[in-house]
Amino acid sequence: MDAYSKSEEQKQGKELSTFEKYLPLWIGICMLLGILLSQVIPGVGESINSWQVAGISVPIGICLFFMMYPAMLNIQASELKKLGRNPKPIILTLVSNWIVAPIVGYVLAQTFLPGNEQLIVAVILLSSSPCTAMVLVWGHLADGNQEQNVVNTTLNTATILVLFAPLVALFTGISNIPIDRMLLVISVFVFIGVPLALGIISRKTLVNWKGEEWFQKKYRPAAGKLALVALLSTLVVLFSLNGRVMLEHPDLLVLVSIPLLLGFIIVVGYNLFITRLAKLAYKEATITIIIGSSSHFEIAIATAVAIYGVGSIAALGTTMGLFWEVPIMLGLVYFAKYLRKRDFWKGEPM
Repeated sequence: MDAYSKSEEQKQGKELSTFEKYLPLWIGICMLLGILLSQVIPGVGESINSWQVAGISVPIGICLFFMMYPAMLNIQASELKKLGRNPKPIILTLVSNWIVAPIVGYVLAQTFLPGNEQLIVAVILLSSSPCTAMVLVWGHLADGNQEQNVVNTTLNTATILVLFAPLVALFTGISNIPIDRMLLVISVFVFIGVPLALGIISRKTLVNWKGEEWFQKKYRPAAGKLALVALLSTLVVLFSLNGRVMLEHPDLLVLVSIPLLLGFIIVVGYNLFITRLAKLAYKEATITIIIGSSSHFEIAIATAVAIYGVGSIAALGTTMGLFWEVPIMLGLVYFAKYLRKRDFWKGEPM
């Protein structure tokens, strides 16, 4: 690995741009714009959603693909070789991602959303999908161990392919909620498998063709901006389809927010406790907490759209996960820095 590559490995996340810092505001504006469109042009969402292949909306599928693809450019299979160097924080993160968070999400959904099947599924989708993208930014801002961050996000991407669909099927089955399991598997393949393969192939091809520096400084930032545009465009369409439902049932947004917010509090609290108990140092602990407490809202939204449709309550529920996660994760960054000043973690740096 050349000097530039080594330097970049230590800076996988970058400082948030002014646009990214105000992402919650843009999300809110897109929600309002979508609702406005639903009233001014009632058929716009349905027209977009009418173009489908195998039950998946093609325009939304394209937007969701461009949301996912940039994250996959971070994936490097070679990073998994580093798992043996310091396995403790990696193991703790995997336990939080694939055991604690899904169980907490399921229990809270059953407790606060009885009779609201699609909202229950939305919470299950969000709690069963660990983040692989924005955590690189949050980890950098928190001054965490970026090598651990890259290893964890790479491992999460691999495990989502194997564990996401079975977990969602398990919890919806326990809840006696019928879902199209084949469409669930197809969603994972289309929205995780395909972007992952193209991300790995394009990274290798472009680095060999144009060099690592061009890839890191030009291509990845451009792809990242495209992902934000795709995300906000998807939200406009989602809320244009759900505008009437939202105006008639604003209580649903409040209702689904209760288990989502409580879930964040419980899982973050668990990770704070377990990283202190495990005597991790700050840099390792903060990455464990950030990754172990976040969700992969892109695949959650994509799956909800594929199974229930763009205008569904489930799709609306998953977008609320996105709405709350951005400010919560940013707040967690500053809270972790505050705890570092208070010498919360006693472990020795790796």
